[in-house]
Amino acid sequence: MIDKSTVKLLSALSLTMFRKNFFGIYHGAISAKVDHTSFIINTADAIFDEMSENSFCTLNMNKQDYRWKIASIEAHIHSTIYNNIHEAKYIAFGVPIYTTAYTFEHNEIILNDFFGKTTFGKVPIYDPGDFNTWYDRNALEITKYLKESESHSMVIKGIGTYVYDRDINNLVKRVAILENSCRLLSIKSSFK
Repeated sequence: MIDKSTVKLLSALSLTMFRKNFFGIYHGAISAKVDHTSFIINTADAIFDEMSENSFCTLNMNKQDYRWKIASIEAHIHSTIYNNIHEAKYIAFGVPIYTTAYTFEHNEIILNDFFGKTTFGKVPIYDPGDFNTWYDRNALEITKYLKESESHSMVIKGIGTYVYDRDINNLVKRVAILENSCRLLSIKSSFK
């Protein structure tokens, strides 16, 4: 049984993050840790602006059953993060347009606006290397990076952004600040 209050929270945040272009119609993942062995994550066919109880499934981190087949393709990564980063209570993965576009021409994001500079300062851009082998390596590489990072976020060149936090409001705040800051950098470059 899926906790209805968690579903309501994740559904509302999914709609907000969809409207802000963090999630695409079928692209992205959001999850919440339920206890030390399970978490709730969106299904592979979830539509982020129309989330309901059927858009989520509960997965056991220690035992893969039939529900793993309907879960988001990102479920294995979320599970690995929850198993290795104990302060992670919520995780989101998305492809924010301005942040992801910025990764194509840069190796780091140097944020100039007040909120970006005070929240992140500089954000390294992780190069995933060979895209053909990325899904074989990503769970370990993402978890290792996040464990060593103080920002609770990871921007991956040409792929998207992973964010985790203990507090859902801080997670959403990080996503919003990073994307808005990258949008400002994009607009700034048009004035040159």
